[in-house]
Amino acid sequence: MYVPKYAENNDVPAIIDFIKHHSFGILVSQSEHKMVATHLPLEFSSDKTKLVGHISRANRQWKNFNNTSDVLAIFSGPHAYISSSWYDHENVPTWNYIAAHVYGKISIIEGEELYESLKRLTDKYEAASSQPVSIEAMTPEYVRKSIQGLVGFEIAITNIEATYKLSQNRDQKNHQNIIHELEKRRDEGSSRVAEEMRKTKG
Repeated sequence: MYVPKYAENNDVPAIIDFIKHHSFGILVSQSEHKMVATHLPLEFSSDKTKLVGHISRANRQWKNFNNTSDVLAIFSGPHAYISSSWYDHENVPTWNYIAAHVYGKISIIEGEELYESLKRLTDKYEAASSQPVSIEAMTPEYVRKSIQGLVGFEIAITNIEATYKLSQNRDQKNHQNIIHELEKRRDEGSSRVAEEMRKTKG
């Protein structure tokens, strides 16, 4: 991933927290002489050294998952268009955004490992429901049949990169004006980018 020097973020705990809150990612891999990608939720293992997930068995992307396969997981956060009219000098428009790329080696998981990963994933996203669903409350036969239609995997992380491109290369006056203009838009993306910009430069 191209990362401008001023937009680098090497704070691993902060990046992990970002991924946890934007965990619906894109898994990219090489399959049958072409690049393929699947949109799916991914979760960290308890020791944060792996990402864990699953895909439909009907999705042929898993056919090339083995311990030597390199994969890329992409996680996107808030983003917003930045108009050049917001500067006090001539410049080009741009885009502010936060994104993280996780690289690693992928392998298939089965049995109890897959069951536990599905349980953790379900419990996480059902926590806010008024009537949470639990895999443990489902009939064993139904769970068994459902799992047969899935392929679980884990990604042993080899590298993490993150871009926090938030106009850090602008002087205080222009940085503040960008925040002001973003907040005037009142859409979620612009508001969240403005919020993140305040954190980076005060």
